[in-house]
Amino acid sequence: MTATFSSSEQARYERHFMLPEIGVVGQSRLKESSILLIGLGGLGSPLAMYLAATGIGRIGLVDPDRVEFSNLQRQIIHTTNNEGILKVESAATAIKNLNPHVEIECFPVRFDINNAEKLTANYDLVIDGTDNFATRYLVNDIAVILHKPNIYGSVLRFEGQATVLNYKDGPCYRCIFPTPPPTGLIPSCGEAGVLGVLPGLVGMIQATEAIKVLLNAQSTLHGRLLCIDAWKMKFRELNVRRNPHCSICGDNPSITTLQDENYGNSCELPNRSAQPAFSNLTVHEFREFLDVERPHLLLDVREDFEYQTCNLGGMLIPLSKLNEHLDRLPRNEMIVVHCKAGGRSAKAAKLLSDHGFQQVYNLEGGILAWIEQIDPSLTKY
Repeated sequence: MTATFSSSEQARYERHFMLPEIGVVGQSRLKESSILLIGLGGLGSPLAMYLAATGIGRIGLVDPDRVEFSNLQRQIIHTTNNEGILKVESAATAIKNLNPHVEIECFPVRFDINNAEKLTANYDLVIDGTDNFATRYLVNDIAVILHKPNIYGSVLRFEGQATVLNYKDGPCYRCIFPTPPPTGLIPSCGEAGVLGVLPGLVGMIQATEAIKVLLNAQSTLHGRLLCIDAWKMKFRELNVRRNPHCSICGDNPSITTLQDENYGNSCELPNRSAQPAFSNLTVHEFREFLDVERPHLLLDVREDFEYQTCNLGGMLIPLSKLNEHLDRLPRNEMIVVHCKAGGRSAKAAKLLSDHGFQQVYNLEGGILAWIEQIDPSLTKY
């Protein structure tokens, strides 16, 4: 049985009706389908727009963040006037302006183990538009547990990946990448940057694959990991298979429920219960240090482009190069280490402590906390 289309919808989807591979039956299937899109950043922006334009019947949008100016270089669903607005609201407005026939459900929450099952259960498939490993593994695991196809994509600098997971006996994410990388090993886009158009390229590939899965097409990317080098404009494929020993989709899985211990967080600070050799310092405490002119060295472990965007002064040594320049730092002086949000600086503080530096402080929340709580005149990025 096919869905009914208004005269407006018939005009809107005319080019799809012409395609034998889609036609009225296929467009009906798309209209009756539902997709949960997790993340409305670089990947989620083109995904949401193209899925809406295609005529997906119901789209769930999950993202807790608000629009920032630094998003607009790649997150094209948002506009300058939407700075400070919840991303789900910004995206919903853009979608409705594009295609009012699509039903939008907004979830301005962080996707976590407490809500993953409830959010995912009522959708036909999930699309991973996330930007961190903890959520990426969580999206994978709930998709496997609930038997939902998972359209995966990722970007960093000039490189991207895309594939279809948990579909037609194909692999899941853990089959390809069994465990998360060690904390800090791989930088995030916020630390390493990303070419603005690359998420658009990968996001459109994800949207294409989602549409083909819903249409039950035979030529999807399941079993193939597409790797993209946008700088050299080269594409290559890796054949990937389901691992019978996979911890969640294998023949004898060890992961059967969502548990905190299954998910690391590439941006998290070291566990305070481990009693690190360095101390944490709030931005207000650091402000007091400055007010009384307490002697110290301020060490900025961000990248040069971040320092040029905004800085608190001090010495710049990126975390990736810190181990090579320890001899530049005083061992008998207080050192306050900071980065963008506190993750990299905590790693740097631990590195200094491990090498015998005695008075090391990590600035909690980094320069973003300083801007939000102390000096909002600085450029937030």
